[in-house]
Amino acid sequence: MTRFAFTIEARDGKARKGRITMERGEIRTPAFMPVGTAATVKAMKPEDVRRTGADIILGNTYHLMLRPSAERVARLGGLHKFMNWDRPILTDSGGYQVMSLSALRKITEEGVRFSSHLDGSKHVLTPERSMEIQRLLGSDIVMAFDECPRADEPREVIARSMEMSMRWAKRSRDGFNSGEAHAARSALFGIQQGALDEDLRLQSAQALQDIGFDGYAIGGLAVGEGQEAMFRTLDFAPGQLPDGKPRYLMGVGKPDDLVGAVERGVDMFDCVLPSRSGRNGQAFTWNGPVNIRNAKHAEDMEPLDSRCTCSTCRHYSRAYLHHLVKSKEILGAMLMTEHNLSFYQQLMQAMRDAIEGQSFGAFAAAFRRGYLGE
Repeated sequence: MTRFAFTIEARDGKARKGRITMERGEIRTPAFMPVGTAATVKAMKPEDVRRTGADIILGNTYHLMLRPSAERVARLGGLHKFMNWDRPILTDSGGYQVMSLSALRKITEEGVRFSSHLDGSKHVLTPERSMEIQRLLGSDIVMAFDECPRADEPREVIARSMEMSMRWAKRSRDGFNSGEAHAARSALFGIQQGALDEDLRLQSAQALQDIGFDGYAIGGLAVGEGQEAMFRTLDFAPGQLPDGKPRYLMGVGKPDDLVGAVERGVDMFDCVLPSRSGRNGQAFTWNGPVNIRNAKHAEDMEPLDSRCTCSTCRHYSRAYLHHLVKSKEILGAMLMTEHNLSFYQQLMQAMRDAIEGQSFGAFAAAFRRGYLGE
């Protein structure tokens, strides 16, 4: 049984094609993880998510701890059995949602005390409790507990937050190791913080490496700083992390974000954008985003994307999708989400192929011409 192994199979510049091997299956990188916030990728059956090409999905610690509760999921056999997904699941630590969703929260060295956005009930989330929740869920890749400040906070605020997150990272490692059976088959990722500051990012990366993790995430980006600032940070942040470990950019992003981040050495991504946008009538295509609500699609019998091989593009016209979305039919959300998740997986496969073929630069330029009109 392989607990966790990461192999880099090809490089092209900073871009890497690789493979993560775990007990529940292999994850091809660069990888995009659909977000299954509450034990479901919205508007999709798990088996259909797999058919899009996804090797791994993300579950949300904050939402699942509140409803139905990690303890209940554990009693019902764990998250994989609960939602009928037998491949790897990465769970976030819950920290970001506590910071962003709970207006009533108090952050201390211990952790975060907060009120549920559902019913106002009081909770405490610490590094140790986060590890316990992720263990109860049965997560394959566990994320360390951290704080994610806004990128525009003063440097001293970001520095204090980063330093506390590193202390929390050590407590997360200790808490993870205490669950021996879970630790024997799962992986733990640390999260680099430091906002847009190169020196703080380096300090964070060094602290995480001193603790030791199976993989390393780049946190604190895609929180409103804009693509240009994010890319400037990604010009140095991935290289501060160990070369032989996977690098995960959390919460990203648009298709052109993914291409730019892979160019800069990132291996893993997650984002609600393809599913959320699909439910709201936006499709991603090789020729750029499409707002299917626009009247010009009302009698368009062409598919969303003639290059896409998904079931939506093979069987349904833009006109029909326009009708479904405008009519607020559930099928519209289902078909649009299926297309977007399929497109993202086709994009990841195209990037893997380009890296292997030593043609990533040409691929990225061609992609931008088509997607952005550059």
